[in-house]
Amino acid sequence: MKARGERLDYCIVGEPTSSATLGDMVKNGRRGSMSGKLVVKGVHGHIAYPRLAKNPIHLLAPALAELVSTHWDDGNEYFLPTTWQVSNLHSGTGATNVIPGHIELMFNFRFSTARTVEGLQSRVHAILDKHALDYDLAWSISGLPFLTPRGTLSNALEQAILDETGVRTELSTTGGTSDGRFIARICEQGGRVWTAQRQHSQDRHRVYRTVEKRVSARARNLACLIRLTLMRSLRWRFPSPSYALAITHIFRRVRNRAGYL
Repeated sequence: MKARGERLDYCIVGEPTSSATLGDMVKNGRRGSMSGKLVVKGVHGHIAYPRLAKNPIHLLAPALAELVSTHWDDGNEYFLPTTWQVSNLHSGTGATNVIPGHIELMFNFRFSTARTVEGLQSRVHAILDKHALDYDLAWSISGLPFLTPRGTLSNALEQAILDETGVRTELSTTGGTSDGRFIARICEQGGRVWTAQRQHSQDRHRVYRTVEKRVSARARNLACLIRLTLMRSLRWRFPSPSYALAITHIFRRVRNRAGYL
C-alpha cells in the first residue's frame, strides 16, 4: 500500500489488549524488539590447568553484570523505560572438568521511541569492548517502536467503550510486538478491546454478553469514524457551516436503520 501511495484514515487491529475486563485497555503503540546473539571466545582447556586456558564464562561475567545493571533510559509519556533481558545462556558440554572454549548468550531489548536501534547497539558494543572481550555479535530486529498519540481515533474508541461498557479505558503501549507495526506508518492505528483472560473460565451467559458488547462497541467505533471521515472529506464541497448539520442528519438516519443504537 505504501508503494502505491495509499493511506488509511484509521485502522483498528483485532488483537487482545484488555487486562482484567472488557475495554479497560487499548493499545495505541508498542515497544520495539531487538535481539542479539553474543558469542564470547575463550581458550578450551582442562580444569586442572587453568593457566593454559581462558574461561569465557569468567571473561563474560563482569560485562554481563554491567549490562544487567545499565540504566538505558527513563521512557517517556507513553512508554516504560527500555529493558534488557537475557533469554538464553549456554557453554560447555556438561563435563565437570573441562573449561569451555566459548560461551553463547542470547538477549533481547524492549525499547521505546526514546531510543534508536543504532544507539542501543553502540552502547552494548562499548560495554563489551571496555572489557576487552573477543566476541561475535549478531543482531536481529523483529519490530520497531511505534506510537499513535492521543487524537481522533483514541477519542472515538474511548467514547464507544464508555457508552457500551461503562468502562473508562486506558491507553497503553505495554506488551509484545503487534501486527500494527506493519501499518503504523501509513495510518492512524489503535488497538482492539477484548479480554485477555481465558474465556472458558467464565460462565456461558457472561461470554455471550461480552461478545454482544464487543460487537456493539465495534459498531459505535465504525459509526463515529465514518462520520468524522465524511465531515472531513466533504468540507471542501460545502463551505457553509450547514454542511455539518446535513451530514449529522444523514448519519443519524443510516445509524438508526443499521441498528447501531
